[in-house]
Amino acid sequence: MRRREFVTRLGGAAAALSLSLPRAARAQDWPTKPIRIVVTFAPGGAADIWARIIAEHLSVALKQSVVIENRGGGGGMVAATQVARAEPDGYTILMGGLAAQIIAPVIAANPGFDALRDFTHIAYVGGPPITWVVPPSSELRSVDDLIAAAKADKLSGYASSGVGTLGHLVVEYVAKRHGLKLTHIPYNTAAFADIIAGRVPMGSFTWGAALGQVQGGTLRSLAVTTEMRRPDVPNVPTFKELGYDLVASTWFSFSGPKGMPGEIVQRLNRETVRILDLPEVRRRLTQDAFDPKPLTPEQLIAFMQSEIARWTPIAQDAGMKR
Repeated sequence: MRRREFVTRLGGAAAALSLSLPRAARAQDWPTKPIRIVVTFAPGGAADIWARIIAEHLSVALKQSVVIENRGGGGGMVAATQVARAEPDGYTILMGGLAAQIIAPVIAANPGFDALRDFTHIAYVGGPPITWVVPPSSELRSVDDLIAAAKADKLSGYASSGVGTLGHLVVEYVAKRHGLKLTHIPYNTAAFADIIAGRVPMGSFTWGAALGQVQGGTLRSLAVTTEMRRPDVPNVPTFKELGYDLVASTWFSFSGPKGMPGEIVQRLNRETVRILDLPEVRRRLTQDAFDPKPLTPEQLIAFMQSEIARWTPIAQDAGMKR
């Protein structure tokens, strides 16, 4: 090999090596600056609260600030799109999950991302189940009563917190099984007031949102989508024991842009799993009826694939569109 050719090849190899070194170095030294968790919804909701709880512990473990950025809009797609397009260096993380990454793209005309292809999935956080609620004076004493009323055209409609929410999907799942077409009434606010007043016969909401009303006696729960009955309301049956394959939650998870270094992903996964297992955090998870699972990144991807297969046909059959 002539000297000039050898030098050229050596220079090319060195250049390629120099391009690969910065990312490896970043993975080894990470984090050297604040980490940003982009939350798909406004402050005050479950996603925001749990992002902040985990961020507080992460900042201690990683010895670096972890800041929260709330980017609502599009059912979570605004935040998801932002993170999908970010630099995959471990400094921009999405608090996403079922609503933002699984359901919103199905019911949107132009989602702008693919839930599996355009992200690095990091850790499962969990989320609250769904409960069906009616006013205390309602003649509907059970899910069977509600189905019978719907079949007799005596159910004027139902409320949820919005199109494509899990509350919406759960009703449509049950309705599909019984061949029913029910009128959906999406709410941003004031749903409970309208249900309590009898203007809407029933609602399908997260357990955390309805719990205060149920415990206070202003709403009555017909069923909940947990695996087992809730110890705080042991008289409320699960959909599973009523014969429905319906254990479900409005779950959240951490994702980053596609192509994040594996070392960073594994460390974030380990830390998130550890934080969710802390005694004080577990007490709060139990209080909020969350369903934490210590999933690996690979298991999280498989879980997301199963959720896509589960809920996409329900959303499509119900004609859910934004």
